[in-house]
Amino acid sequence: MQPKISSFFKRSAARTFDPSEVSAPVEDTTHFDIQEPEIRITYKRRTPKEEPDRNGEFTSTDIIERPQVAPPKLLPSSSSKTLNKKRTYAQFHLELGQSDFLLHTCSTCGFNFAIGDEGDEKVHKEFHKTYTHGIQFKGWRNERVILASEGARVISVLDGDPPGQMKKVQEVVKMVEDELGLGEGWLLHKHCKVYLFVLNQRIAGCLVVEPIKTAHRVISKSVVQRSSTSNEKAARPNSVVLRFGNVNFKQEIVKHMPSVDRLDVSEDPSGVILCEKDAVSAVCGIRAIWVAPFHRKKHVGTKLLDAARKSFSKGYTIEASQVAFSQPTTAGKVFASKYSGTNTFLVYHTQA
Repeated sequence: MQPKISSFFKRSAARTFDPSEVSAPVEDTTHFDIQEPEIRITYKRRTPKEEPDRNGEFTSTDIIERPQVAPPKLLPSSSSKTLNKKRTYAQFHLELGQSDFLLHTCSTCGFNFAIGDEGDEKVHKEFHKTYTHGIQFKGWRNERVILASEGARVISVLDGDPPGQMKKVQEVVKMVEDELGLGEGWLLHKHCKVYLFVLNQRIAGCLVVEPIKTAHRVISKSVVQRSSTSNEKAARPNSVVLRFGNVNFKQEIVKHMPSVDRLDVSEDPSGVILCEKDAVSAVCGIRAIWVAPFHRKKHVGTKLLDAARKSFSKGYTIEASQVAFSQPTTAGKVFASKYSGTNTFLVYHTQA
């Protein structure tokens, strides 16, 4: 009898499982805070290619391509800045030897600013408005109103008034000193009284007066009498007729005459006013008077002087002949002559 095939193989003894032989699992205690980007591996199977074997028969062989690793995606960083690609329209200028290329000077207020600069033009606009119309003024709770008419009022400020009022007065005085060319701090002292003309929430005029005792009368070259009946300023004594064929042209000769209301003030060519040597009595001295350019020739100065004459001395109103002026400008001389009613008005020497 032929033996079975299993008898040719020797069966090995059964081996029991020993847990100690299995190594303890290794714990990965390392932690990474950085998140790695996900990598995806793609396998692509090629088309089978037939190759001849040793016996000359063709068999199909599968070829696996190299794995393709997708590039990691870059996440946008929060610290990166987004570039502003908006087109700018900055104004450029060409320098061709202009005298006012960098700064332009306003012919009215004298402010220097750069044309085209939004900030400079805004500051110039505010300064120009203040110069021409006066300093902004919202008013005080307790005002010393002397005169009030047609929406305007004249208020007075004395030494010792609240600090808020004195601060506003100093602001106005600084502007007056700059425009009249006076030294800083010269205009105001403790014995002065200040009158402010307020209109449309702006200080349009300022008058600074001080007590005086004597003054000198201006010397006049000639006395010009006022006349209210004659207002004619031009005369047409004759005319000439020119003929060109059938056309006649009439030519009139106009001679301008000086106005009878104009007062002639004696003045040296150098600008020095000539006055009498003998002093006369005076009470109120006009240290300075100023009116904003926009409000000039609107009787603002007259209203300021009327308010000063009314309230300067308690109990009575000062006469116009008792008011003297100090260092009047060309416009101040004309105003003093008109207000006093004479070309021999009073002037006095101020104490520094």
